[in-house]
Amino acid sequence: METRIAAIVTAAGSSNRMAGLKKEYLPLSPPAAGPEGCPKGCPKGRPLTVLGAAVSAFAALPDIALIVITFPPDSGEETLREALPRNLGRPGVEFPLFLTPGGLNRRESVYRALRFLEPHRPGYVLIHDGARPWVSAALIRRVIEGTLAQGAAVPVLPLTETPKELDGRGFIKSHLRRASIAVAQTPQGFAYPAMLRAHEEAARRAVLRGEYTDDAEVWAGYSGPGAGPLAAVPGEAANRKITFPEDLL
Repeated sequence: METRIAAIVTAAGSSNRMAGLKKEYLPLSPPAAGPEGCPKGCPKGRPLTVLGAAVSAFAALPDIALIVITFPPDSGEETLREALPRNLGRPGVEFPLFLTPGGLNRRESVYRALRFLEPHRPGYVLIHDGARPWVSAALIRRVIEGTLAQGAAVPVLPLTETPKELDGRGFIKSHLRRASIAVAQTPQGFAYPAMLRAHEEAARRAVLRGEYTDDAEVWAGYSGPGAGPLAAVPGEAANRKITFPEDLL
């Protein structure tokens, strides 16, 4: 299998819990984004956005061959382009960046992006939430290494609270072992051909079983060619996902 790696950054969600604001398009505060809210290479007067920070982290790595970003079909791609830095990637190199309209939910949006990638024939794909602007190069590299070695890798964080399973009536049903449970983050990495087939199957199963919460769950339900276990790599506490307005503070 080729080692050509593509990245998908999801930004097609409705941001329902952000008081009507499209979170991926919001500017990062100066302390989080660096001096003047913009890292080196970002034009003056154009603040770095949540999405811009996430995309820039992948474009800066030579391992990433191209990036596909999903956008809300009702807002159009021009609105998304305004949320991106004008210069992505390494100096003097025009980075291959593509936009594609998302679907009704995250799973459908990722599936559309995977299908968009077919003519580019990547060997592997990383899938990242556009609402995680503080992803580091070190974390992306750990996911790449785990994916190349095992076929699929997910960054995880250990729980700091003791989890309980509820019965749906407001009572505790069982006491789960904290040591064996972790919280998943993105980017999540997968062998591309198998992940495309996994999403094809998930699209059919979703009608009966309901939707998936992340791509690791899609991979776990696939048993066809190229399927395999999910490797866990260390995540990072700083790699937070913006869900509510206060998450930007």
